[in-house]
Amino acid sequence: MNAASDRLTYLKLAAVTMIWGGTFVAGRYVADHINPLLAASLRFILASLALLLFMAFSRTRLACPSPRQLAQLALLGFFGIFFYNLCFFYGLQYINASRASLIVALNPAVIGLASWLLFKERLGRTRLIGIALCLAGAAAVIVSRNPQLLQGAVNAWIGDLLILGCVAGWGVYSLFSRGLNQSLGPLQTVTWSVLLGTLMLTLTTLVTGSFTVDALGGLHLPQLLSLLYLGVLGSALAYIGYYDGIRRIGATRSGVFIALNPLTAVICGALLLGEQLTLPMLLGGAVILLGIYLCNKPLAPARA
Repeated sequence: MNAASDRLTYLKLAAVTMIWGGTFVAGRYVADHINPLLAASLRFILASLALLLFMAFSRTRLACPSPRQLAQLALLGFFGIFFYNLCFFYGLQYINASRASLIVALNPAVIGLASWLLFKERLGRTRLIGIALCLAGAAAVIVSRNPQLLQGAVNAWIGDLLILGCVAGWGVYSLFSRGLNQSLGPLQTVTWSVLLGTLMLTLTTLVTGSFTVDALGGLHLPQLLSLLYLGVLGSALAYIGYYDGIRRIGATRSGVFIALNPLTAVICGALLLGEQLTLPMLLGGAVILLGIYLCNKPLAPARA
C-alpha cells in the first residue's frame, strides 16, 4: 500500500476518534436522563436507519451473508453493539466521562496484545513502546483535566468494571472482523453487525418493559440531539471509518488512534466551552501523537 493511501487512512481514523471523543460526554448526559437499555436501543435504531438510508441513497444492496458469515456477524453484533453499549450506558451511571475515557484508553494495549496472542501479529519493540506512550499520554491528558477523577464515588468500582467490559467488547469487535471486512467490505460488515446488535438491544428493552410510550414522551430536544450524535455520527459513520481502517492497516495500528479520544475531548472543551488547556494536557497530547507515529512505523524485517 502506498504512503498516500496510508496517510488518507490515518486522517480517516483521526476523524473517527475525534467523533468518539464526544460520545462520552453525550453518553453521560443521556445516561443521566434515560434508562440505559432504552438509550442504547434508541442509539442503534438511529444508527441502523442512518446506515440503511446511506445504502439506499448510494444504491448499495444489502449483501446476503452465508450462514457462517451470519454467525460471525451475530458475534460482532453481540459484543460490539449489545454488550458494549449496555456496559457503556450503565457504566456512565456510576462514573464520570473522564474516568470512563481513561479506562477506554486501554483499548490499544488490549487490541495489540490480543492480536499478538491470537493471530501471531508481530508487535516489535517500537510498536510496544508506541502503545505504552499512547497509554501514558492519554492518562496524562485525562488526569490533568480532572485530578479528582481517581478518587471516585463509593460504587465507582462497578462503573470501572462495566467500562472494562466495553474494552473487552470492543476488542472482540475489532479483532474478529478480519475475514468479514475482506469478504463483505466495511459497509456491509458494519451494517449487518449494527442491525443484529440493534435487534438484540431492542428485544431486551421490550422484554424488560423499558421501551414504553411514557419513556419516549419524556425525551426532550437535548437528549434527542445527544442520541442523534451517538447514533448517526458516533456509530454509523464512525464504525464504517474504523472498520475501513482495520481492513487497510490492521487492528493494532488502527486501535492506537483510540488514544486520541481524550485529547479530542479536551480540545473541544477548550474551543466550545472555554475550558483551560494546561501544559500537562499539551505534553500528554504530544506523547499520544508520538505513540501513534511509532505504532504505524513499518516494522524492521524479521531476522532469519
